[in-house]
Amino acid sequence: MSNTVLFELGVEELPARFIDDAIEQLTSKTEAWFKESRIPFGEIRSFATPRRLAVQISDVGDKQPDLEEEAKGPAKKIAIDENGDWTKAAIGFSKGQGKEIDDIYFKEIKGTEYVHVTKFVEGEPTEQLLQNFKKVFLSLNFPKNMRWASYELKYARPIRWMVALYGEQVIPFNIENVTTGRTTQGHRFLGDEADIQDASLYEEVLEGQSVIGSVERRKQMIHDQLTSLQEEKGWSLILDEDLLNEVNQLVEYPTAFSGSFNEEFLDIPEEALITSMKEHQRYFPVRSTKGELLPHFVGVRNGNAEHIDNVARGNEKVLKARLKDAQFFYEEDQKGTIDQKLSKLKRMVYQEELGTLADKVERVVAVSGKVAEWLELDENTRQQTKRAAEICKFDLVTQMVDEFTELQGVMGEKYARLFGEDDVVATAINEHYMPRQANGAVPSTTVGAIVSIADKLDTIVGSISIGIIPTGSQDPYGLRRQSLGILQTLKEKGWNISVEQLIDLVHHFYRELNLPTRTHEEVEEDLHEFFKVRAAYLLREDGIDPDVVEAVLSNGIGRYASTRDKAKVLVSKRTDESFKPVQEALGRVMKLAEKASQVEVDPALFENDSESKLYDMYQMTHPAYHEALKEEQPEEALTVLSSLASPIHDFFDHTMVMAEDEKVKNNRLSLLKGISEDVRVFADLTKIEWKQQF
Repeated sequence: MSNTVLFELGVEELPARFIDDAIEQLTSKTEAWFKESRIPFGEIRSFATPRRLAVQISDVGDKQPDLEEEAKGPAKKIAIDENGDWTKAAIGFSKGQGKEIDDIYFKEIKGTEYVHVTKFVEGEPTEQLLQNFKKVFLSLNFPKNMRWASYELKYARPIRWMVALYGEQVIPFNIENVTTGRTTQGHRFLGDEADIQDASLYEEVLEGQSVIGSVERRKQMIHDQLTSLQEEKGWSLILDEDLLNEVNQLVEYPTAFSGSFNEEFLDIPEEALITSMKEHQRYFPVRSTKGELLPHFVGVRNGNAEHIDNVARGNEKVLKARLKDAQFFYEEDQKGTIDQKLSKLKRMVYQEELGTLADKVERVVAVSGKVAEWLELDENTRQQTKRAAEICKFDLVTQMVDEFTELQGVMGEKYARLFGEDDVVATAINEHYMPRQANGAVPSTTVGAIVSIADKLDTIVGSISIGIIPTGSQDPYGLRRQSLGILQTLKEKGWNISVEQLIDLVHHFYRELNLPTRTHEEVEEDLHEFFKVRAAYLLREDGIDPDVVEAVLSNGIGRYASTRDKAKVLVSKRTDESFKPVQEALGRVMKLAEKASQVEVDPALFENDSESKLYDMYQMTHPAYHEALKEEQPEEALTVLSSLASPIHDFFDHTMVMAEDEKVKNNRLSLLKGISEDVRVFADLTKIEWKQQF
């Protein structure tokens, strides 16, 4: 008998998108369970197909290691009475630990002596502990769950069989009338039931039943077969990694095949062709070595090579029907005009409380125009921005986008060109949906970036205005992703516009239009906090420490690109020994300035040279500091501020800030407050945990 343990959960076919996360959970939770159960183990291998999730654990110990534990009891003064005898508390403690009074000893903890005993805990047999593993299966989380028959358990799919083996021995447990055994199921069409005589033989038994259980090995098989076909045919496959992963989780025994379609379909925009093949049929499109799309495709069958030609012909028929539809949609969509299509937006509800898509477009046009004005764009670019905003949603009424929602924007650009729109406008229609996923590309053009930001802002401000605020994992309108997209675009463009300006602009439009909204104060607070949390997330992703993030966001986000640059500078300064005197000086100023009531500084009230010198230096650095910030030079700005450090230290050495004379005191505090306000424009330095090595 081997020291290998096997757990296999057999289910109805799982959705491909469930599998990667499920097997990752099973592996990590298995490791955690073995450690928590104190069972020695070696390597954990995971296996997954649409019909099974499994873990195989090698070198499992036959029992828990024995333990010697030290148990702490009552304090000595409670354990011994005034006569020096053991109290009931001490006697009860020792009995509760299975020990005698003579086994007690004292240990001092933080100046107080406590009763202790050392007890021996014999390790439990692994065979007995493994029966509790079923709670790992029951703890797996899935995006969606279901009930089946009359069972109460909610799970991704009905459980059909379970294998649980410790070497040759079955580990008994039961989940919803499915009892563990040694019998697994092979490939649905090529295999059969098979008994696993020993847990170490699992992968071998599966292969005998035409199942490749290893996710990595199955993926490599698919990759090798695709590469072989590519070389044989002289093609260049579009090997999309996400599609490869999905196909891998759709099969138990992969066999690649190729098929063809009529060349006439190549007249359809290739994005539509590729979407039909990849998203709807899970095929790999084919290009020539020169990069031209070819009338061929490659699929992966869940089975062997027997009758593979028939499989290819069947798939060709299915794809032909799909492409016929796409061809019809493409031809129909070119009829009429863009303005006719725009009129249909008036009948399409965007959100019940926020009006139609036509209403949304009007708001996007207004916001885009204001942003273009702020950026002082030339008249031609402003007109391009206006037109792009006006027609950015027209493709939503086309049949192609109705069928292939992934193509919104893409088809808008194609159709705009066909209808004779300016190239810049056409590109912006596509770009205004960018970035389309986390860390995706942002719009490359100015017009596309403006319309993208305006559209996303309208969605976010509108949703939050009516109380739709993401909570936990719930974010049905993708507001988090869209806010990150706005910040990433602002970072790339480096525009002289603050996030708060943009938020307030759109919120102002909503108030002017009298759209349903909560109180102005509530919405404004929620909007600013929502964006601040997203900005903090992006800064942390950029490697900025949490305390620095808090410091630079203390007064809001401002211009995001500039705020990020300030954070980078502060990260470098926090370990710079030469910056310590500066940090101490500016930090001390900020703390004292909190006590100031703002009054104009009167040099006539200065009583010593240190006050005058600090005031003169502040007057000199103030404009230079703000000019450096305006010119996007945060390091230079901090260098200018640093020149105040020496006169600040001299000021504190020779000046009692909290003077008895109220006027003198307030004058000194006001001087510090002015300096503090300049520092705060950069960051609240009091929030940073400085890490210089001294």
